[in-house]
Amino acid sequence: MRFLKALCTAQFASIVDFVVTVLLSSVFGVYYVAATALGAVAGGVSNCIFNYRWVFPGSGSRKRYIALRDFVVWGISILLNTYGTYLLTETMRDNPCVTALLGSHSDQIYILSKLIVAVLVAVGWNYQMQRLFVYR
Repeated sequence: MRFLKALCTAQFASIVDFVVTVLLSSVFGVYYVAATALGAVAGGVSNCIFNYRWVFPGSGSRKRYIALRDFVVWGISILLNTYGTYLLTETMRDNPCVTALLGSHSDQIYILSKLIVAVLVAVGWNYQMQRLFVYR
């Protein structure tokens, strides 16, 4: 049950993350790497709040220590998401098959990259570290 709750909060945080990223990049013209980092921060803050109140309530730890551990986990998560999105985007941009497939939307390739990286980081890093380190 806890994993399902964590998936729900992660999904909500991902929505916040993606909305902030796409708005900053596509609407306000912010470079996609900076928009990705800022979106990850916004998603991380919302995820921390919901995890503390709903997914891992009564963990017995004080808010300050949970916030500090969550800050470490999310700091690394932000780096993984930002750098992973950058690497995958630049790799896919250099692939003529991908750019031909996307056509006039090839400038939005970072969204696909971000989606792929976000899923990998969420399952492989965020949930595991929240379960084992932040809310142990």
